[in-house]
Amino acid sequence: MDSRLSAWALNVSPSPTLAVDAKAKALKAAGEDVCGFGAGEPDFDTPQFIKDACVKAIAEGKTKYIPAPGLPALREALAEYYTEKKGLKDIKFSNIIVSPGGKFSCYLAFLATISPMDEVIIPAPYWVSYPEMVKLAGGKPVFVYAGDESDFKINSAILEKALTPNTKMIVLTTPSNPTGAVYTKEELQDIVDFAIKHDLYILADEIYESLVYDGVEAISPASLSSEAQSRVIVTSGFSKSYAMTGWRLGTICAPDDIAKAVASLQSQICSNATTFAQYGALEALKRPDLASEALSKMIVQFDRRRLMFYEGLNSIKGVSCRRPKGAFYVFPNISSFGMSSANFCAKLLEDELVAVVPGSAFGSEPNIRFSYAVSEQTIEKGLERFARFCSKL
Repeated sequence: MDSRLSAWALNVSPSPTLAVDAKAKALKAAGEDVCGFGAGEPDFDTPQFIKDACVKAIAEGKTKYIPAPGLPALREALAEYYTEKKGLKDIKFSNIIVSPGGKFSCYLAFLATISPMDEVIIPAPYWVSYPEMVKLAGGKPVFVYAGDESDFKINSAILEKALTPNTKMIVLTTPSNPTGAVYTKEELQDIVDFAIKHDLYILADEIYESLVYDGVEAISPASLSSEAQSRVIVTSGFSKSYAMTGWRLGTICAPDDIAKAVASLQSQICSNATTFAQYGALEALKRPDLASEALSKMIVQFDRRRLMFYEGLNSIKGVSCRRPKGAFYVFPNISSFGMSSANFCAKLLEDELVAVVPGSAFGSEPNIRFSYAVSEQTIEKGLERFARFCSKL
């Protein structure tokens, strides 16, 4: 009997990170003392001046449709940001699309460029949604792997082995979810040169661009040259840097033809991102002094938590952890315990009420992911439970 569901629905997997977070929240609701490290969401409130701008917009009746690509003033401000802050050249407001979330920005970028039979090279460890998005766009995800020994970063030699006549795009995430790795300018240039040589697009997901540590700078591959800019689609958003996850505001900065295609797709799929939310985002860009102050406070706390995790995990026998340079995740290696990452995480939750995401969800079986977008008290308690769990294996 034919399925009642479409091939698309049957071919897509639910998000494992959201599943872990939902299970942890369900246990908490049932009265369990769970240490949840699953969600990729800042535990800070949206800055008040951004909320005030949104409330003001609602009060002034700014609740109607606006152009599908976004509020013109916001797109202009974003074009200025990409030009002045990120080093891209001649970015116009027409190169900018505001979407309902960073996740949707990535999906629109795939929809605008990927056709059936096209292959997209996805470096593993990868964010869980990339492969599913590529499949939903009709393409084929092709995975290349870079583990702990290479700080989870790929290069042109690795890409060369995955190249076929059907290759259309490379996905690049810097800073990385789940690893926290940040590519250097030289590393990016190597990948960009490869893409130019083989006439490939690059999807540069830069949602964590402002969350970097140890004096590291997050560089956009689109900024390396005019030729690079002509084939790099930059996706980002307001969720992580401004603690605006629930606002669902993503951004795309793309070459003219791709931006036009993305705008057309969005006009048919969902119209515009929420109008009054975009006024809050505009205020975030118009008041860089207040935004920078709020971001700096977040980074100070994230940095402290990052080092707590890094030092705490590496003090546990059988666990090794690379020092992340961006985002808010640690990705320790637990392969010495001889368990699959899924079984390890299931047993950890059952025995110690510690919720983490298995590395298999990110295409990296030896690892597990902790988010440090939680309180220091939760980290201390979680590390204590995690150490006790590991000592019994």
